[in-house]
Amino acid sequence: MPPELESIRLDKWLWAARFFKTRPLAAEAINGGKVHVNKQRAKPGKEIKIGAQLNISKDQLRWEITVTALSAQRRAAKDAVLLYEESTESHAARQLQLTQQREQREFMAHNGIDHKPNKKERRLIHRFKEG
Repeated sequence: MPPELESIRLDKWLWAARFFKTRPLAAEAINGGKVHVNKQRAKPGKEIKIGAQLNISKDQLRWEITVTALSAQRRAAKDAVLLYEESTESHAARQLQLTQQREQREFMAHNGIDHKPNKKERRLIHRFKEG
């Protein structure tokens, strides 16, 4: 059994908690200002401890979480969820946004807009807009 970790690099924890597929992607998001630790920008090498507040933005979704455990190894998704606790407001807002995106996709599919217009369709669109 490995000894308990007191702190771990932010990029490594985000990778282990399965927010990002690779550590370089996690580091890129951190450098891009998509991850905040205790409401402040951080660097990938920032050491985080249990109880740290993280705000993560990814693919138009937002998480507000509290770190509850540290792990240096990537595990199954059901184990990764145990590494953090998400606020109820954050979870509700994300679920609402996912529902809206799903409805929008269904609406677009029902309207026959499932592809980019081809050359003939673009010409018809331009004619319609111009005259």
